[in-house]
Amino acid sequence: MIDLLTGILILGGGGFCLIAAIGVVRFPDLYVRMHAATKAGTLGVGLALMAIVVNSGDLGTILRAIAALLFIFLTAPIGAHLLARAAYASGVKMWDGSAVDDLKDRYDFAAGTLEGVKPPSSAPAKQSDQ
Repeated sequence: MIDLLTGILILGGGGFCLIAAIGVVRFPDLYVRMHAATKAGTLGVGLALMAIVVNSGDLGTILRAIAALLFIFLTAPIGAHLLARAAYASGVKMWDGSAVDDLKDRYDFAAGTLEGVKPPSSAPAKQSDQ
């Protein structure tokens, strides 16, 4: 039974990784490609790591697989968000068929600021001497 569940998890993980790879090749722009790689790739790797957890009988291997799973689930979406934000700020254009660009009229490329968001001040905050 464990071998069957392990096989299903590995096939599912491989399938999602294949879908992510096809999405990276087929989708039209950086933002949609990054979405495919992050979402499907993370799920594929997560299923493969779960197969390791199910199949392994060693506590150390299980803990390392769970730690890797948590690391992937915490860092992949944040990394994709930061890369997309940097790409948008540097002027990478969206696909012409994109339906919505919420930042189009709000982002000032010259100043590198978003309307309604204050940039962080470089001066330290003053404390009162009361």
